[in-house]
Amino acid sequence: MKGPGIELSSKKRIFVVDDHPLFREGLVQFINRQDDLACCGEASSAASAQATVASPNPDLVILDLRLENSDGLELIKNFQAQYPALPVLVLSQMDENLYAERALRAGAKGYVMKSEATEEVLTAVRTVLGGDLYVSRKISILILHRLLEAKPEGRNKGVDCLTDRELQVFQMVGAGMNTKKVASNLSLSTKTIETYRENIKNKLGLRNAKELVDEATQWVRGAAPNEPSSSSFLPNSSDSVGPKDSN
Repeated sequence: MKGPGIELSSKKRIFVVDDHPLFREGLVQFINRQDDLACCGEASSAASAQATVASPNPDLVILDLRLENSDGLELIKNFQAQYPALPVLVLSQMDENLYAERALRAGAKGYVMKSEATEEVLTAVRTVLGGDLYVSRKISILILHRLLEAKPEGRNKGVDCLTDRELQVFQMVGAGMNTKKVASNLSLSTKTIETYRENIKNKLGLRNAKELVDEATQWVRGAAPNEPSSSSFLPNSSDSVGPKDSN
């Protein structure tokens, strides 16, 4: 996409992936107001992003982890496999304490919360475009502590001990999906999902399916804050996130 008066050749090209229409529109407008940046394309799903991202030849992809019927971590891994030189910056409402390190391991070059001020988002964008990694100071300290305290056995606690796929299944269970629905969404067999559920129960010390559902539901309610509206990226908005709108 190319907006009126936007000369893409002289600006860094940004491709945006977010399934929240108002937020995506606001982010695109915000990017296009910068002297050194321009949005060259956008997508609302992982499938459309994979199908169209190569065409506009972006310098950076900004994506949310929460995408309808898909997993942002898997999309990052796919981008890493298909376009290893294309940097990805995660801009998400998903808790950075749990997801930032996972996103980096998947291949992302940075992670910034949607609740951050717009200037912080710009700092993250330009840092990653400059070839460096970006995470918040809090996450930098957390990662350093984990390295210093590295204990191969028994270090992970709670959902931190789950693999990316197990965490995805756990989140879907907490969102009210049964095994058949989870399998359909992930294009996996019900037997595979049952195996994931058993692994999750064992790792979290849960005795049965009811405890799994209760634990997952409670976790989803506590770990999925409302998504900020696009107002934080629109003209005349404050430099911090304003009113929030559910995703």
